[in-house]
Amino acid sequence: MSFLPEPLRIPSFRYFWVARLTNTIAQMAMVIVIGWQVYDIARHTMGLKEAALRLGIIGVVQFVPLFLLTLVTGWTADRVDRRWIGRASVGLELACAATLAWFAWTHSTTLEILYIVAALLGVARAFAGPALGALAPNLVPREILPRAIALSSIAWQSGAIVGPALGGYLYALAPFAPYAASTILFGIGLAGLFAIGPVARTEINRGPNPWAQMIDGLHYVRRNRLVLGAISLDLFAVLLGGATAMLPVFARDVLNAGPEGLGHLRAAPAVGATLTAAFFSFRPLKHNVGTKMLTAVGVFGAATIIFGFSRWMPLSLFCLALLGSADMFSVYVRQSLIQLHTPDDMRGRVGAVSSLFISASNELGEAESGFLGALIGPVPAVIAGGIGAIVVVFLWSWWFPELRLAKTFDPPDLRTAPAEES
Repeated sequence: MSFLPEPLRIPSFRYFWVARLTNTIAQMAMVIVIGWQVYDIARHTMGLKEAALRLGIIGVVQFVPLFLLTLVTGWTADRVDRRWIGRASVGLELACAATLAWFAWTHSTTLEILYIVAALLGVARAFAGPALGALAPNLVPREILPRAIALSSIAWQSGAIVGPALGGYLYALAPFAPYAASTILFGIGLAGLFAIGPVARTEINRGPNPWAQMIDGLHYVRRNRLVLGAISLDLFAVLLGGATAMLPVFARDVLNAGPEGLGHLRAAPAVGATLTAAFFSFRPLKHNVGTKMLTAVGVFGAATIIFGFSRWMPLSLFCLALLGSADMFSVYVRQSLIQLHTPDDMRGRVGAVSSLFISASNELGEAESGFLGALIGPVPAVIAGGIGAIVVVFLWSWWFPELRLAKTFDPPDLRTAPAEES
């Protein structure tokens, strides 16, 4: 095992990594097919703008459960064994995949069924995000945590490459096939989570008021301006600049690429992200982390604008890969800052707040893109979103100078003069 990166030499982290990889492949295969089916079903009876609106509804039904459950899921992740929360969440996702496989097999899939399953997937993600995000730092020593975060991102991004392509090709073969494959993959991921043994963790103060403990997570994020700035930067940049919600429109009606082409488009951001995460797993970022994160978000917005104008598949794929790389750069810095600046007994609750912001950027970003696409058209909506992401970078540089001034990942009380010079 000596040839493996240091975090993967730890058995529990290896099981975690395999579970994250297989679960992500399954999730992405489902997501792409759900989006395609919603848009395709809608286009049989609606115009382009009205069908784009139906895509936006997917984001709403996934975000609402997360919004309603955020305080509960964070508190649960700090009070209940995080492994069991992850296992239960993946079990729910497995059930969702099996359900959609059955409806696809019987040719009885409807928009209502797709929306209900999307909402249940939102519930699963609401609990899995804080629990598994807080579990990872318990599996590795603190000094190699940034590398573990990069490797965890590689698992996620690798799954995001394989999943959409797998979903697109299997759907072209048979509508039930991607859901059946996802069911099997979720089963493998569930086995990986069951293989993780007991882990050490810091217990929170078990006071008499659980509601106050839930609110503590919000208070901590609000007081720590570096954490707040990093989380909210992602929220508004991706909320405005996310192009992925409109990919079914671009694949079907702009680039004329079909479901297979949609798989390539959806996988392209993950290709760029995986290469970036792989680089950071061997060459961790050390200096001027805040400024570099802001620059990466600006590149994300610029790539989104060019993608909106593109009518050539290779250029579109390149732009998506570039924005995926820039987004991974930002994610790597943001997650490292959050994990290293947050005490272990607060990680579940802070992770829940972070998951809420991330889901708001992703799911509400899909809704925003869908609604704006219905208003002004999908292509102008994507271009406007990219411009908005660049504007956010300048505003956050001004409102949160802590981001610009963040030189390293270490919290101020852990830095030493020699460490800063290294």
